[in-house]
Amino acid sequence: MHKTSWDDLRYVLAVADAGSVAEAARTLGVNHATVLRRINAFEEAAGAPVFERGAQGYRLRPDRLPVIEASREAAQALDRAGQHLRQTMPDGGSLLRLTSVDSLCQTVLADGFAQIARRIAPHRLVLVSANAHLDMARMQADVTVRPTDQLGEEMEGEHAADLGFGVYARADAEAGWLGLSGALARSAPARWMAQTVPSGDLRGSADSFHVLRALALAGQGRAILPCVLGDTAAGLQRVDCGMPAFQVPIWVACHRDLTGITRIDSLKRAVASVLRSRTDALAGGL
Repeated sequence: MHKTSWDDLRYVLAVADAGSVAEAARTLGVNHATVLRRINAFEEAAGAPVFERGAQGYRLRPDRLPVIEASREAAQALDRAGQHLRQTMPDGGSLLRLTSVDSLCQTVLADGFAQIARRIAPHRLVLVSANAHLDMARMQADVTVRPTDQLGEEMEGEHAADLGFGVYARADAEAGWLGLSGALARSAPARWMAQTVPSGDLRGSADSFHVLRALALAGQGRAILPCVLGDTAAGLQRVDCGMPAFQVPIWVACHRDLTGITRIDSLKRAVASVLRSRTDALAGGL
């Protein structure tokens, strides 16, 4: 594998994690053809196929698993080296990447951006909006603000606030519901909809709460939204339809290997402070 490109390896690992070329392409933000080309280049350099192709997607060949695991460890080591050797700014600071879902990036984190930036100076803040979880082990971001019931074992952080949800619609909205797809399909509100709302009542779906809000504002039906989005949308009103008062913990976290690094801990404290100052808006009065 002396001719193997580390950039090709990134695509192979994405397919190995996702189980399909299409999902890997979405995660990496590239097209389907690019992922296929990179996998083919990797396998050509390796001199043997890495995946078994089938109707259910791409599966690692059992005899290639040790190679992939070794490659994953090497890729993580390279990413960590880049993290620690990142070029500093002229003022002695560095770029710190904060990631979260779009519904938080475009509301409380955007509102609190200046406050966070002041507290982490001379470091500079980069806000990365991504509904799919970035790979924190590979240092695609330094700190995450993650609405989830439980953090993965590789993450360490604090429960800083709660995210409340409600059902919203225009007063003159069309009958029916707007569903949650993509990464949102794994949420507690989506599970409630699957159990409660007849499939025939669904008018469509989206993988972004911002898109769902836009559809609701266009009168296309009822949408479950984070209260921080729905309560601030002029033209939408909460609809009482028997949905439980969902609240999801919001965690401020980093990969456990970054815990104790001063600049990372400083960013986590600054972000948690912003979230705690907006607990009522985030919970939606639930």
